[in-house]
Amino acid sequence: MNFLSISRHFSTCKKPNFGISNVLLFSTASSSSLAASQFMTHLQKNGPNIEKSLNLVKAELDAPCVTRVLESFSVENRQMGLRFFIWAGVHPSYRHSTYMYNKACNLLKVKENPNIVTDAFEAYEVEGCIVSVKMFRVVFNLCREAKDAGLGLWVLRKMKDFNCRPDMIAYNGVIRLLCEKGDIDGAMGLMREMGLIDLYPDMATYVMMIKGLSEVGRLEEACRLVKSMRGHGCLPGTVVYSVLLDGILRFGSLERAMELLEEMEKEGGDCRPNVVTYTTLIQGFVEKGCSVEAMPILGRMEDLGCKPNRVLISTLIHGLCVDGHVEEAHKVVNRVAGNGVSNDECHSSLVLSLFRTGKLNEAEVVFRRMLAAGLKPDSLSSGTMIKWLCSEGRILDGYQLMDGIEKAGCVSSMESDTYSILLDGLCRGNHLMEGAKLANLMIKKGIQVKSNYVKDIIKHLKSSGEEELASRIGRIQC
Repeated sequence: MNFLSISRHFSTCKKPNFGISNVLLFSTASSSSLAASQFMTHLQKNGPNIEKSLNLVKAELDAPCVTRVLESFSVENRQMGLRFFIWAGVHPSYRHSTYMYNKACNLLKVKENPNIVTDAFEAYEVEGCIVSVKMFRVVFNLCREAKDAGLGLWVLRKMKDFNCRPDMIAYNGVIRLLCEKGDIDGAMGLMREMGLIDLYPDMATYVMMIKGLSEVGRLEEACRLVKSMRGHGCLPGTVVYSVLLDGILRFGSLERAMELLEEMEKEGGDCRPNVVTYTTLIQGFVEKGCSVEAMPILGRMEDLGCKPNRVLISTLIHGLCVDGHVEEAHKVVNRVAGNGVSNDECHSSLVLSLFRTGKLNEAEVVFRRMLAAGLKPDSLSSGTMIKWLCSEGRILDGYQLMDGIEKAGCVSSMESDTYSILLDGLCRGNHLMEGAKLANLMIKKGIQVKSNYVKDIIKHLKSSGEEELASRIGRIQC
């Protein structure tokens, strides 16, 4: 080989490409690890008031660095890890993410051992450390992750010992925890207490309290709270009314729920009901077996220019089918198809509702009419129908339905399980021509055969002399 050909050979060889992103990733990981080592070394060498000494470390804080430090102290010295975490949370160059609060809560075992927090504040007092409101906020976020209302209330009371005035964020955080725990009286007490220090409930406070009261059935108090909001400059909007509506549907009457809806519709503006409000209302009617009585709600939506979505329509259609009002379900489909919900979606919802309520033959009729009319059933209704036909021993009907779905040009995302069940049925029924077509379709679409069907399919094909097809099936298993 001459020199020219040698140089050409080497010029065409690809040079290793480490990629700038990989270099940066390695560099970031290394710097985080180095910074964590500096913080850990510093923490292990210093005694009381570690916060002051931590300020002397010039290493850069980031989430991987904080994680490494927490992991190093998560077994033998969680108290040190907690104080580092609180210090890092108020550092001017860094803020904890929600993910980091969750990770810290798990690593430090705050939920299992809330004393770690109380011990930290006792240590602050003994060492004469300055504790700021921002530091308390970090701890409140840990209480939230631990879902510990008692601990949150203890921390709130502890603020005065460090001359820190609780703010709206602190009160709202504890009120949320108390409401989630079901201690509504405790939450109401804190809400009243706020007024004693010239703090007034904001929208978040009212939403939490109204939700809490509604969830335990204290509807009259919730309604009074809605009315009192205006006096504090908070105008109840759709969110507040929707929370109240949900409570009325659970513990009140449908008549009261409709009265609230009328109030919202008349109020308009920010109180105007949206599709979520109407869906909640219809769900309430359906759960009480009053699906027919919910149908006029569609007209109210139309009057306000609010279009239904698939969730609302599916809820109503299913309720009508459960209550035996199949004809009314058809009317709903014909009424709303193409108005916020596509014709395909409406009919697919009807097929599924009929199927789930045991009206199997009627579901099949609707499905076949869809294909005949050029509609495209969704993957769930298609898969459900084909699996049912196979379970009934109607394998060729299932195959023909699959063929019709493909010819309709449906962008199908049916589970591979559906194809596997059908292919297995075709092979067992000795419908080898159809089986070969389906296998080719699966190969073309990259659909793998489920492993629990492969062995029987291959065995049957080989016994029928279809060695080549058996080999191809073996290559598309998963």
